[in-house]
Amino acid sequence: MIPVLRGESPSVEHAVGIPFPDADLFSFASLLVPPERERLAALHAFLQAEIRPVVTEHWNREEFPAHLLPALAEHGLGELELSGASRLFRGLAYAEVARADVSLSALVGIHNELVLGLIDALGSAEQKARWLPGLRRFRALGAFALTEPEHGSDIAGGLATTAARDGGGWVLSGAKRWIGSGTVADVAVVWARDTADGQVKGFLVETDRPGWSATRIEHKTGLRIMQNADIVLDEVRVPADALLPGATSFAAANEMLRNSRAWVGWQAAGVQLGIFDVARAYAISRHQFGRPLAAFQLVQEPLARILGHATASLGLMTQIARLQEDGLLDMPHAALAKATTTSLAREAAAAGRALLGGNGVVTDHEMAKLFNDVEILYTYEGTYEINSLIVGRAVTGVSAFV
Repeated sequence: MIPVLRGESPSVEHAVGIPFPDADLFSFASLLVPPERERLAALHAFLQAEIRPVVTEHWNREEFPAHLLPALAEHGLGELELSGASRLFRGLAYAEVARADVSLSALVGIHNELVLGLIDALGSAEQKARWLPGLRRFRALGAFALTEPEHGSDIAGGLATTAARDGGGWVLSGAKRWIGSGTVADVAVVWARDTADGQVKGFLVETDRPGWSATRIEHKTGLRIMQNADIVLDEVRVPADALLPGATSFAAANEMLRNSRAWVGWQAAGVQLGIFDVARAYAISRHQFGRPLAAFQLVQEPLARILGHATASLGLMTQIARLQEDGLLDMPHAALAKATTTSLAREAAAAGRALLGGNGVVTDHEMAKLFNDVEILYTYEGTYEINSLIVGRAVTGVSAFV
């Protein structure tokens, strides 16, 4: 390490020469096998050089940058769940996308965890043959349509969208809300309650079918690149083979939600790396009172706190990856990981925004974008409170749910 003499204030040269410029201080990436480690390094370089510098303007305009999809596909982000890579690699890859941009990480994660992976796990041979090739290359996009205008946290028991048998097919009626990629998706996994047996079932629905309409939700404070939508299904007719054979009860959706909660934990870990990147660079380059901000104790402390939160989140998620590899991940694990990492991310974002002062409230310096995106992570895929109650039920044996 570079020595600092007693009574000496660190100079810019000292700051630039510090031995730990990267946020992965404990080198969790070193746990990967060498080929995956090299692949992750290449992915990091691509995302930082080609994605992070261009996304802020799209975020400001609430605009979906479709032109970036081919490059994301070239780096395997359209098919992470079918890549055969380790759970740790997939998690760290999700974290790297979030480190560059949280909105695109939401698209990549939903696409992989809740559409591509779901069709591969629960779909028929015909459904897989039709949809997986295009999805893997981002030539097709999918959406996961579960949440409804009146049912979010209580969706398991309250889901109101219906599916009725009609001749040789099904008729779907109802409404969905907050559906990611809803206005740009080619196909949606729609969850509806069978009017015959009351079971919640999953259907693959092409978004150009008559009766389907999607309206973009505007004026969001975060994840502004992600095209969330209000969906109306006005007697949408689909063939019998639109039913996912492995999704004939809500248990199938619940398993997907468990995995997606774990994925949000990786998002939260990744955005904390991004918060540290922005805060550290600003502290080194910004000068006040004739000194770099990095020379002040009240700047170094939040930097250390942000890094500590990121490191704790990465450690927690690394253990989640091990549980997934061993087939031991349960909903309380995923719920605790999601609640904890997003709470830490929220604290890190607040510290980072304050560190940038006035520049922390405009997106020119990225931190304002990160600050707002973290609020969405804290809320979606189960709010902090709901995930806490899932954990509370697991550790007490008493349910606080009505």
